[in-house]
Amino acid sequence: MSSPTCYHCGDPVRDEILYDEKSFCCKGCKTVYEIFSTHDLASYYEMQQAPGASPKVSNGKFDYLSNDLIVEKLLEFRDEKTGIVSLYIPHIHCSSCIWILENLYKLQPGINASQVDFPKKNVRITFDIKKTSLKELVEFLNLIGYEPYISLDDSEAGKKLIDRSIIYKLGVSGFAFGNVMFLSFPEYFEVSEFWLDQYKGLFRWLMFAFSLPVVFYVSKDYFISAYKGLRAKILNIDVPLALGIVVLFARSTLEIIFDWGTGFFDSLTGLIFFLTLGKFFQQKTYNFLSFERDYKSYFPIGITRILPSGQEDSIHVHEIKKGDKILIRNEELIPVDGILLNGNGRIDYSFVTGEASAVTKNPGDKLFAGGKQVSGSIEMEALKSVSQSYLTKLWSNSIFQKNKEHAFTRLIDHISKYFTIVLLLIAFSAAAYWMFYDVSIAINVFTAVLIIACPCALAMSTPFTLGNMLRIFGNKKFYLKNAGVIEQLAKANAVIFDKTGTITSNKKSSINYEGILLSPDEERLLKTTLRSSNHPLSRTLYELLAEYDIVPLDAYCETVGQGITASHKESTIKVGSPAFVGESLGTTSLNTAVHISSNDQYKGKFIFYNEYREGVSKVFKDLEELYSLSIISGDNEGEKERLKELLPAKTHFMFNQKPKDKLKYISSLQEKGMTTIMVGDGLNDAGALAQSDVGIAVSENVNVFSPACDAILDASKFDKLYQFIKASKSSVNVIKVSIVLSFLYNIVGLYFAVTAQLSPIIAAVLMPLSSISIIIFATLCTNLIGRKIK
Repeated sequence: MSSPTCYHCGDPVRDEILYDEKSFCCKGCKTVYEIFSTHDLASYYEMQQAPGASPKVSNGKFDYLSNDLIVEKLLEFRDEKTGIVSLYIPHIHCSSCIWILENLYKLQPGINASQVDFPKKNVRITFDIKKTSLKELVEFLNLIGYEPYISLDDSEAGKKLIDRSIIYKLGVSGFAFGNVMFLSFPEYFEVSEFWLDQYKGLFRWLMFAFSLPVVFYVSKDYFISAYKGLRAKILNIDVPLALGIVVLFARSTLEIIFDWGTGFFDSLTGLIFFLTLGKFFQQKTYNFLSFERDYKSYFPIGITRILPSGQEDSIHVHEIKKGDKILIRNEELIPVDGILLNGNGRIDYSFVTGEASAVTKNPGDKLFAGGKQVSGSIEMEALKSVSQSYLTKLWSNSIFQKNKEHAFTRLIDHISKYFTIVLLLIAFSAAAYWMFYDVSIAINVFTAVLIIACPCALAMSTPFTLGNMLRIFGNKKFYLKNAGVIEQLAKANAVIFDKTGTITSNKKSSINYEGILLSPDEERLLKTTLRSSNHPLSRTLYELLAEYDIVPLDAYCETVGQGITASHKESTIKVGSPAFVGESLGTTSLNTAVHISSNDQYKGKFIFYNEYREGVSKVFKDLEELYSLSIISGDNEGEKERLKELLPAKTHFMFNQKPKDKLKYISSLQEKGMTTIMVGDGLNDAGALAQSDVGIAVSENVNVFSPACDAILDASKFDKLYQFIKASKSSVNVIKVSIVLSFLYNIVGLYFAVTAQLSPIIAAVLMPLSSISIIIFATLCTNLIGRKIK
């Protein structure tokens, strides 16, 4: 009888521990099973048989996490209630690991949420610091078999270890392959006297020795993956590769034992060397795309720095240095950790934690990057420079992800389910046929079929094409949340534009005032009120009042889509729509206007004469043939006639629309089966941006950073919008061609393999080359597409 294996980790059981009619190798595995069962998470074991790892006893290993200074360095975010930490966990290896790590909140009451980044083997955990500490959290992860790798010096240390292991395997397999080929030369050239008479046995056993580390060290990942797949009753792509390696090694070993021949050690070591080489290049390419994404795609987010002289200077967020004094306006993102200096801090950390309730902060309190000020403006001192990759992480927070289908991903997943089954049927059928003619040919055919047919090229076409387009778009100042947005852009057939701050330029508007002249005190209070707002009209009007000083506000309230109320001492001012400020007569101007009342007395209005962005007419003209176009604005119809002259006749206009009206309009188009793109300024359009299939926020050097949008477009590139959408369509066409090429490669390769015209070593060379060729094809095509965006 075979010895039992542990129900949790799959290791052989020596001192069997029985519990719930199941065998466990140690108390640790039994404890983990009890935890999962108690919390109704026993379905973890249904996903894969014995998916867990045997937990290690810590014995005070994590005591250093009781030190507050160390904890402070490790935590991304911390306030009175919530802590957030990102941990590298080497043991993450399968879907079961992802499932259990994203259900940690069911196991530990102090954990609020957890998100796994599988390629980086990273889990980001949000926890209640009143219920559990970081030390208890790490010890719990260790208990269930997911011990984190923690390094204070280098947060990427774990990832670098993986990179080095591939290099080691590449070196071992390359060294062995070269030596086996060298030892095979006498056989190749039929040097009978030297080979057969004296050193035949020695050379063959040396080749066997060189193949051992290649088979049992370099290729172990294929065996592990194939074993876990079979154990879970899944035929993954590593099954035929592992089978091919076993067949080659077993046949070659038998040949030298019984002196039948020299074997296939050259093919075997060559196969594994070229597979490892292909994996190495694949990882290098992924790392390159990740590097571009994290560090070269700087969002066009500006921030206001307050100089020692008191003057305000607009700078890019990545120019912020430690010690800088910066101004954060209402609804503006805090881009960097800092100390609150002035103002009433009401910080919404929902970007970070997912919880929408704002927390009150007083001068001297610490503020964390990712919070949003929601009650007037504040001044703060930066404690460090900006981490752009952290902003990318905030924007991509799974809390705000929309469930959007990705057609190509679904297609490839569907194909992959049946690929291995069909491949094994072809391999066994071809081998059975050739067995009647020559056993050695049958083995060659069987192995070549298993090696040459690989869905890797098929699977790589989508991520590499879309990943490279992400990089290209980022370099051209069009920043997408993820690669799936490109697919949605390509499918869209309706584009909806906001007007103010989107197709109009805030920097080129001219302003006239009509009404009772404001006193210097009223203008000073008006300037301070506008200083706190991020609305495009507020920012434009604020620049007009630059000569006045700033006064501290006692109260500030901004009602989205309507206006602002602020007070200082005995004075109150309202800025916004006529109804908001309490005026209903004499306000029939058809131009965009901001109305003012002081102490409930209507004063007048600032009339804006908009200047439209350069290239607006061309963008709409390019779009009109393929898309339904709409302008939807909260302003009145004052600009309608002018817009009719600028824009195509088929453009649909809607004015006096509140934020909820914009959202309803998007929903109505989607109910008709249309795929929508909403282009707005990211402020009053948040609901519509979130509802649309693709929400694009146009940013004009302001710190508008909303999780509602799928893309951020630098305002200077607005005239390239059609080119970006067209490039997305071209990218999808590249994917389609790549898929066709992948199928052709597999069909042609299988033909030569089945007809015994392809040796295993040639198949081993062609298999990674096919994947690399798809990567090169996708990269070249997307680079050509990118060059057309002028």
